[in-house]
Amino acid sequence: MTRRTAPATVLLAFVAFVAFVALVALLAGPTVGPASGATVPPSPYAGPDGTWNMHGDAGASDTTPFAGPGADPSPAQPVPLPAACPTILSGSDGMVQALCTEYLDRAPSLYLLDPTTLLPVARRHLAAGSLLGGVYAYVDHKSRLVTVDGSGSLLWLAHSRSWRGWSIEVEREVPVTLPEGDAVTTVGPGYDANVWFATAQGRAGYVTPDGDVVTTTLGAGDEKVANSISSAPSGVAVTTDHATYLLRADRDSAAVRTIWRQPYDRGEARKPGQLSHGSGSTPTFFGERTGAELVVITDNASPRENLLVYRARDGREVCRLPVLTEESSGTENSPVAWGDSVYIASTYGYPYPAQATEDAGESVPATADFAGGMERIDVDERSGTCESVWRNDVPSAAVPRLSREEDVLYTVTRRGVGPTWRLARIDPADGRVLSETFLGLGPLANTLQMVGTILPYGTLLQGTLAGLVAVRR
Repeated sequence: MTRRTAPATVLLAFVAFVAFVALVALLAGPTVGPASGATVPPSPYAGPDGTWNMHGDAGASDTTPFAGPGADPSPAQPVPLPAACPTILSGSDGMVQALCTEYLDRAPSLYLLDPTTLLPVARRHLAAGSLLGGVYAYVDHKSRLVTVDGSGSLLWLAHSRSWRGWSIEVEREVPVTLPEGDAVTTVGPGYDANVWFATAQGRAGYVTPDGDVVTTTLGAGDEKVANSISSAPSGVAVTTDHATYLLRADRDSAAVRTIWRQPYDRGEARKPGQLSHGSGSTPTFFGERTGAELVVITDNASPRENLLVYRARDGREVCRLPVLTEESSGTENSPVAWGDSVYIASTYGYPYPAQATEDAGESVPATADFAGGMERIDVDERSGTCESVWRNDVPSAAVPRLSREEDVLYTVTRRGVGPTWRLARIDPADGRVLSETFLGLGPLANTLQMVGTILPYGTLLQGTLAGLVAVRR
């Protein structure tokens, strides 16, 4: 006869096994891999997360739910255009929308690309405005590109196909009246159904669904906005060259309400490799519980910038930590944030074209070599601490993008006198370079610290000075 094991004996054996595994894990010490986490809730007024704005989602996490092209992709495919393309997006219909700055008049143009061939099928030229007016746009829940042109109007650009082919039309236009010399630099959807914006001269506001425009001046009137905005259910975060704000729409008085303001050390001047005298960060929401309980930026302190983490609901500082090295501590890029981990890439000394910094003031020092380097910092909200986990010397020439599906950081490296540009895959656990793929050689392949977008089927599109380049699985 077969003797059966008593259920109680099986249960005791299982409990003992679990206890043994837990003991082994405890003796092994804490893991250094990226923590699991939540993402900011999807915005009901935006396209699919990962592709609807430059920074991936409403919280500007610079993460994506999609896997990238991997370690052994097909050879890079250049997509030449007569423009530099910092903003490459895609809506729920899958069509690629590249908002690019033309060479001839420095005005933005929207190129509609076939997602299979990546060839342009339509183009819409917009009126020239500020340099950043052709950068910080987004795709809404109806696959329309929402942007601003040189006339000062917010535009909703819709695309359609007929027997004549594809076309791009202005479906909606709302003028935003500002004082002379000011211009909208960034737009984004709030969770309140309003379209929020910020301006070069430090104003912020929103456009209601009915087309009403509400604005306010941030600070004492001497602040500027040179980066994008981000949003979460708690409000809209804006970082000027003096402070970070959390804003909400006041429903009763049709006004912009400041929930909190946190000033930071803006340093004595702009650093080489930055585009303004102040933080180079888009404020980023992150956190393990909701994906939006914390906000992170970097300041412009010298000689080393600080990572600054705030509690989103009230602006209380959670922790701060000097980042990178004295030779590389400066960044124009948004932090990448997922779970309790934040990733910073140095842009100190990056050789931007002169026109990109012509209104930003002199840098101190006047010039510097591009140092490169990346760092991971883990944040413990309960203990109020920030801890550096690793630092590498990768010369990142693009805003890194974390593939949550692949558990890999993607960026572009810039090396040599050519220089040579390669797509790099980096292990977020320890900062090792896992693989590199050749993208191009020479100045026209310059990725100019622009962010790459990963499409749902594993194609990465990276803007360059000569259009864009695609890397497929």
